[in-house]
Amino acid sequence: MAEYDIKKAEELEKKYDSGLQTRELGPWMVHFTYGFSIIFAVYHYVTAGIGVPVDYWHMGFHMSGVILLVFIGFPALKSANAMELNSNTWWRYANVPIWDWMLLAAGISSSLYIGITWYEINFEFLGTQYNLPEQVIRQGNPYTIDIVFGTVLVLVLLEAVRRTLGIIVPIIIIVFTCFAIFGKYMPLQILQHPGITWGQYINNMYFPAEGIYGITLWIVSTVVFHFVLFGVIAQRMGLGQFFVDMATVIAGRYTGGLAKVSVVSSAFFGTISGSSIANTVSTGSLTIPNMKKMGYPGHLAGGVEAASSAGGQITPPIMGAAAFIMAEFLEVPYTTIVIAAAIPAAMHYIGVLCIVHFQAKRLGLKGVPEEEIPRLYAVIKKGWPTAIPLIVLIYVLFSGYSPHMAAFWGITSALAVGFLNPMHRITISDIIDACTTGVKYALAVGAVCAAIGIVVGVVNSTGLGFRLGFMVTSSAQSIAGGLYDLISWLPLMELTVESLTLFVSLVLIAITCIMMGAGLPTTALYIMLATVAQPALADLGVPPLASHLFVLYYGVISEITPPVCASAYAAAGIAGANPFKTGVSAFSFGIAKLMVPMVFVYSPAMLIVLEEYFTWGAFLETTITCAIGIVMMATAVSAYGLSKMPTPFRLLMALAAIFMVAPGVTSDLYSLVLALPVLIQQVRAYQQEQNLKPASA
Repeated sequence: MAEYDIKKAEELEKKYDSGLQTRELGPWMVHFTYGFSIIFAVYHYVTAGIGVPVDYWHMGFHMSGVILLVFIGFPALKSANAMELNSNTWWRYANVPIWDWMLLAAGISSSLYIGITWYEINFEFLGTQYNLPEQVIRQGNPYTIDIVFGTVLVLVLLEAVRRTLGIIVPIIIIVFTCFAIFGKYMPLQILQHPGITWGQYINNMYFPAEGIYGITLWIVSTVVFHFVLFGVIAQRMGLGQFFVDMATVIAGRYTGGLAKVSVVSSAFFGTISGSSIANTVSTGSLTIPNMKKMGYPGHLAGGVEAASSAGGQITPPIMGAAAFIMAEFLEVPYTTIVIAAAIPAAMHYIGVLCIVHFQAKRLGLKGVPEEEIPRLYAVIKKGWPTAIPLIVLIYVLFSGYSPHMAAFWGITSALAVGFLNPMHRITISDIIDACTTGVKYALAVGAVCAAIGIVVGVVNSTGLGFRLGFMVTSSAQSIAGGLYDLISWLPLMELTVESLTLFVSLVLIAITCIMMGAGLPTTALYIMLATVAQPALADLGVPPLASHLFVLYYGVISEITPPVCASAYAAAGIAGANPFKTGVSAFSFGIAKLMVPMVFVYSPAMLIVLEEYFTWGAFLETTITCAIGIVMMATAVSAYGLSKMPTPFRLLMALAAIFMVAPGVTSDLYSLVLALPVLIQQVRAYQQEQNLKPASA
């Protein structure tokens, strides 16, 4: 098996992730950004261990660093001329034009203004007395200077997000802002409200507690960055190669071996990456070429990797920024989210593995030759030290400490093991590179999480979540009434308008997640839709944890849903395959992720942590039938079970799988009735194939 190449993976990630594509800088500026990134990383590492400064200062420092690096690294327009190093002119220094220096200065000033003016300011300058009361007195009635600095920060953040992630998020924030200001002019009566003045809008968005200095920026600055840094350092110390080797030992020898290696290694990587694109290029740079060599078509090889990697943001213990924000929204320990997500994540990987298996059987693809599979003892002997930091992180996390303390000890143990491990020793240069790479990864998520706080602030200050939630449930109730008239005659099915209303609401929210996810990062999508979906689903009796995970899952699905699916396009680039075909393949491989959220909404026992719903009987019944249904769906998607499956039987099996996944004995009986003809056809076809073998010999 080939060796895992970190540098190659990072080059591929930069190629396919727009948030990592920065312009060339002059020599002095390269050294400055390099040094500043190290200081930025060290500051977060140290404060994670000894405690962060007061929140408004800490978030101000973090946001200032993000703004500084964004406007130095990302041009206003990503043209070839702007990205390449040009000679200095009076309006451009080190390839950074004067307007970017002005935006940078304005953004840093407005970020630190909150801390500087938190307490009373009273001084005399050139004979003029200046007085600004402490902020607690100004809140609710901001001064003109507050409004000026707040307006500047809003505009700078919108531009920072546009440069790192594109125009979609700024447009959505502007729409929410217009709703807040012009509420009385809204076309629908349910959306109308008195509106707020610009001064009050800035008061709500700029002063801490809500808006920009709210939960989202706090989580990014105290938790998310630390876990990103841990993941980068862990890869540097050899954990990536250990994951790939262990995946090869576990799955390599079986049917479709290299594809299964891709699935297992991506599941392992998901525990430290929390990013679909990072996961795709990290393992895909190695597994996709290997799969193609063994006979997999390019679009299938890319689809396997993209679907597997899209599980990174739902795979414990590190699930991406959205999971940490979810813990704050729900006011539960992060470990609660980890435990709740464990079984649904396992179902996703079961689905991908089963489809890989049946696709390989249909294509006649074998496993990795025995001589190319490393020995388990040799892999463990060489790589076990690299797993120590991950074990330490999980232990501290589940010991009741905060996530940033867990990340601190994870990073500390990674550094210690990396320096002491004679089989894969890291250098100071590796650590410095890890710091700068980790900071670069954090820029886009840092900018968007600060800016998306505006959406949260608007929703909270205008009651928009309850208004949109009412619209969703009202529309769903109307549709459900029509559906009930059509299907209420079905025998044994205990259908009510209320149950159909819940189902239609879930479908509408799922479609919205997938459609909006086409142009949004998962974290921003989750924050916006959780604030809208939660009131709607709460009215229908769905537990908050289940509704939040539901939104997160369907937001992640957008990573592999054509026509816009970043992970699949990155995999297609590595595979040299058609991007759309790769996206379709990835979506089909990830079909389990489409089904599982519906299951844990209807049967929250799957999530384990909800005591009022959990019993061992309900948990086992839900989990086992869900797994069986996913295997059944895998045969339908692959067009293969025991033998090739004709299209009519595939459709019948897909319907049977849906009934099996749905919790309840009645639906299971329907599933068995529907699956019986398919099973008979498969057994007969298999027997015919076996009977033909001696004759052909």
